Amino acid sequence: MAFTAADVKNLREMTGVGMMDCKKALVETDGDMDKAVEYLREKGLAKAAKKAGRIAAEGMSYVCVENGAAALVEVNCETDFCAKSDSFVAFVKDIAKTVLECNPADVDALMNCKYAGTDLTVAETMPEKVMSIGENLQIRRFVRVDTNTSVGYVHAGGKIGVLVNLAVEGGIDATEIGKNVAMQIAALNPRFWDKSQVSQEVLDEEKKVALALMDQDPKMASKPAQVKEKIVMGKMNKFYQENCLLQQEFVRGDLFTGSVEGYIADAAKKLGGSVKFVNAVRFATGEGIEKKQEDFAAEVAAQMNMGK
Repeated sequence: MAFTAADVKNLREMTGVGMMDCKKALVETDGDMDKAVEYLREKGLAKAAKKAGRIAAEGMSYVCVENGAAALVEVNCETDFCAKSDSFVAFVKDIAKTVLECNPADVDALMNCKYAGTDLTVAETMPEKVMSIGENLQIRRFVRVDTNTSVGYVHAGGKIGVLVNLAVEGGIDATEIGKNVAMQIAALNPRFWDKSQVSQEVLDEEKKVALALMDQDPKMASKPAQVKEKIVMGKMNKFYQENCLLQQEFVRGDLFTGSVEGYIADAAKKLGGSVKFVNAVRFATGEGIEKKQEDFAAEVAAQMNMGK
């Protein structure tokens, strides 16, 4: 019985087993799907297949920076205990290194890349990792950057991972600057990087809310429209300070008093060069994992476009 690439894909979805193992199973069973599933079970891959349907909402985000390129990955498992294990942490680091070396377009492409340090693909390696680690594993998302200067920061053992991209001039080492900015992003999770990215729609909504609140306040309701407008503009400045990274107050008051933008300029000047914030990505491990319809590829792309 002949089989097609679609049959291989279907068997992979049914069992959670790697593409090459599924292909081999169909070859050995002459394309019979039921026998192929039985074949995979007999080969010891059933454990991986059974775990494939369980929700992997724990895990780890990790940043790897090597030779001018950087990768931020999120890999999920089922329990926090597993997420802290040496074997799982090593697996996540290998995935990050694979992303750096292979530069895949997306997670599907990553599955066909050679797993770091081996001749097997990531898809071929996954079933063995599931069996040895003992839980369902899912590579959820990643980003890779190979321009400018990238600095990574991992918070709380991988609960949050941040990758900051900076344009650096003057031959200075901006690692500490990048790390401090990444820590700010990890802690405060700003909606925007800069106030220039706030859309008119968002501003209009904020103004509408501010005016409505004033109209409900007996002390403010009777004030002239132009006075209310000035008050609203003041509230907009506060909105920027609370929601936009570069306009936020820098949290490391021991290093600098003022905005994040001011800190970057001041720190770079002290080093004898200049630094400009270009972009950043923040992964909070497991966020929205239950939203099965969420398009994570679009989510990552949106984050990467925030600074453009």
